[in-house]
Amino acid sequence: MQDPKVFETNVKPTWCPGCGNYGIWMALKSALVKLESMNHNTVIVYGVGCHGNMRDWMHVYGVEGLHGRALPIAQGIKLANSGLKVIAVVGDGDCIGEGGNHFIHAAKRNPNITVIIHDNEVYGLTTGQASPTAQVGMETKSTPLGVMEPPMNPVSLALISGATFVSRGFSGAIPQLTELFMKAIKHNGFSVVDVLQPCVTFDKIHTYDWLRKRVYTLENTPETFTDGIMKSFEWGEKIPLGIFQEIQKETVEDREGVSKTPLVTLPLGIPDREIFIRMFR
Repeated sequence: MQDPKVFETNVKPTWCPGCGNYGIWMALKSALVKLESMNHNTVIVYGVGCHGNMRDWMHVYGVEGLHGRALPIAQGIKLANSGLKVIAVVGDGDCIGEGGNHFIHAAKRNPNITVIIHDNEVYGLTTGQASPTAQVGMETKSTPLGVMEPPMNPVSLALISGATFVSRGFSGAIPQLTELFMKAIKHNGFSVVDVLQPCVTFDKIHTYDWLRKRVYTLENTPETFTDGIMKSFEWGEKIPLGIFQEIQKETVEDREGVSKTPLVTLPLGIPDREIFIRMFR
């Protein structure tokens, strides 16, 4: 088995010491190693936020798009070359806020990509404003009197929107998170892992200790869609981790006829490419 360091660059991470991003990074590297993934056939598309800085120290093909637009890019890459392992590393504000519409429609289409959500309830890169997943009453720079609106729930949103693999992990439980990443990446369809990830700088409430006292692992995947939805809304004294749904449905790549024959390998059907290219100059 190869060393996880094969997925590291020579750039030193600049996340705050103790940031939950480190646990996600470690689990992702370990999962790719255990899946025997190769650098050259793995592509990670990053959103904008602290999580997006991972592009500098993750040694795979990487793309960083506009804020909230990681999923359209990831879907385009997968359609162009279905032979690639495509992962989207996004944030709760980035993906559920700015990119909420893309998230819903991607789940509906069921592309064969994996979405890893760094869920810390704040916009960490812009110094701690409340994100769409922030709990009611949470005081931040943008909500000095406390958040007044109920939070978005990435797990229930993914389920309702049609995602075929939906799970939740915790960046302080790296072995379990590694297993979730492996299952999500191996899944044939739109897979989501919502990772509870403490922001040690701007969120002094939802700390590692706060989460460790509340999280527990589901013994089994809920038997029905309704059971999964009900379990996804459990939050407070108990917060479930694990897989909420795992089903098989036709993927976008199946419908488009590119799942077995990558589009990039097909002939262009243009007799003279140079003449065609000159038309657009």
